[in-house]
Amino acid sequence: MSGLALFYADYPFWAWLAVAAVLLAVEVATGSGWLLWPAASAFAVGLLTLGVRLGAPVEIAAFAVLTLATTYLARRFLRPVLAGAEPDLNDPSARLLGRRGEAVGGFDHGQGRVFVDGKEWAAVAQEPVPAAGSGVEVVAVDGATLTVRAV
Repeated sequence: MSGLALFYADYPFWAWLAVAAVLLAVEVATGSGWLLWPAASAFAVGLLTLGVRLGAPVEIAAFAVLTLATTYLARRFLRPVLAGAEPDLNDPSARLLGRRGEAVGGFDHGQGRVFVDGKEWAAVAQEPVPAAGSGVEVVAVDGATLTVRAV
């Protein structure tokens, strides 16, 4: 028997831990999100081998089933949770949506300036904004121009 096969026969926990570490290292290097769950599954199988000697075929089958289940559950239930999170910190225009501010001056033909999120922006309003100091809410962002509505 080869040295690797002997090592696995004597210490299946460490073999599965090594598989988990390799998968996790590749996941960290690529950032794909697809290898995190197989890494967790390999670790779980390793923990399982601490208590029970199952044999290689059963352990590989358990790894496959756990990988499929965890990947499916994460894609099904974790993605909607993350989608509802705050907008990307590095995308300032997405963070402006829904923010409230005030008109700096009157709007002439639907165009004017607003003060939102600590900055003055060029703005377009679909409906009339009464006067300077009126409350506005950002409904869209087009480059450096905000589309606002009166509140």
